[in-house]
Amino acid sequence: MSYRSRHKGGLSYGQKIFLLATLPLILAMAMLSFLVTNEARVMSQREIAGLEAQLIAAKREELKNYLSIARTAFGPIYGNALPDDEGAKTRVAQILAAMTYGTDGFFFVYDYDGKNIVSPRQTWLIEKNWAGLADAEGTPVVDKLIATARQGSGFHTYVWPKPSSGRDGRMITYVIGLQDWRWAIGTGVFIDDVLASVATAREATEARVQRTFLYIGAVTAASVLLVFLSGLFLNIRERRLADAKLKALTQRIFDTQEEERGRVARELHDSISQMLVGVRYTLELARKRLTSGDARTGESLGQGIDNLNGAIQEVRRISRDLRPGVLDDLGLGPALQALTEEFGKRTGIETAFETVVFRNRLDQDAKIALYRIAQEALTNIERHSGATKVTMFVRGTKSGAVLRIEDNGRGMPATRADGLGLRNMAERVERLDGTLRILSTKTGTMIEAQVPLTHMLPPTGTTKASA
Repeated sequence: MSYRSRHKGGLSYGQKIFLLATLPLILAMAMLSFLVTNEARVMSQREIAGLEAQLIAAKREELKNYLSIARTAFGPIYGNALPDDEGAKTRVAQILAAMTYGTDGFFFVYDYDGKNIVSPRQTWLIEKNWAGLADAEGTPVVDKLIATARQGSGFHTYVWPKPSSGRDGRMITYVIGLQDWRWAIGTGVFIDDVLASVATAREATEARVQRTFLYIGAVTAASVLLVFLSGLFLNIRERRLADAKLKALTQRIFDTQEEERGRVARELHDSISQMLVGVRYTLELARKRLTSGDARTGESLGQGIDNLNGAIQEVRRISRDLRPGVLDDLGLGPALQALTEEFGKRTGIETAFETVVFRNRLDQDAKIALYRIAQEALTNIERHSGATKVTMFVRGTKSGAVLRIEDNGRGMPATRADGLGLRNMAERVERLDGTLRILSTKTGTMIEAQVPLTHMLPPTGTTKASA
């Protein structure tokens, strides 16, 4: 698989940043949504259970009140009757049969054998034995009511058909026992309204939980969208800035190339061209003298040869400025020393050069960068500083290599602080992860370039890591 195909299959830098920003947000919002909805559901269920318990407790109190009223009604009769007083039993049965309330409320009576004695709204139960009767869910009814009455009193819940509609409904019954007569007397109330209220509350709670979940999801989606739009905006902005920087860099490269071409063209025109024209005139003069038999022919030829040697030396100088061979052959120190000496001879400025032998320990990028910085600095000194003395110092340190150039000129004007030459110096050092310091006063300028230790080559026979 080629590098290009692997790159297309992977994530871009912007996509990785987007995932890094959104995944924790999505996970946090998901956990928050789960915790909030779960806590809301638990609290709501607890509240609903409390509400249901309160409503059922109110129904039970209501049933107790009904039984209390009924007992007050037949209490004198039961209290004065003997266990086998059939007349008293009949009068009490008649009283209870007449005590109905609401659409489904009534009192019932079973003897302890399971026989129904009173059931005014469901008369088909009367005079029949219902021992062992169970509801639609299999819950014992009559036997449980009798067992509760034998113990004194109590509640029982089961499914029972409503007298008004005939449909089954859940019923709570309160029963008491008349132990002398072996009767179980009770009344019940259907709690369908309570169950409906509880179901409605549960549905409302679930709806609230679902809305909360949707709100959190909407907030998460909005946050992710905001992150995406912010990333898109920053990406577009960074692209525009990068394009602007690239255009500026490209223009700077073009300017540098044009400046270098102009410099080479001026030197060729001002030096080489003039010298070659002089050689041509000298040789033409020698030819004329040779034709006429003039004895000064040798003098003209000698002068032409001297001018030609000067042109050859100038070509070598220009070639050396473009790419000095001594930099590759002997290293940075000798190349800078030759550059400094040639600069002093050409300009008449007093120069001094100090160095510690590098033994070609700098890599190629660092050597070229420091040499070009020295060239640029000397060019600026020659053109703008008015200095009479220049000192160049280069050596290796524990942290890398240092090149320092000092002059005693008039300093650097603020208008040239961001010049093309200084920008070129800064960019060369920046590409090497080094530093560039420029200190300028009215009494001189100091330029110092440092390159890190990573550009120092290990000694021969050792690896860079061990060095």
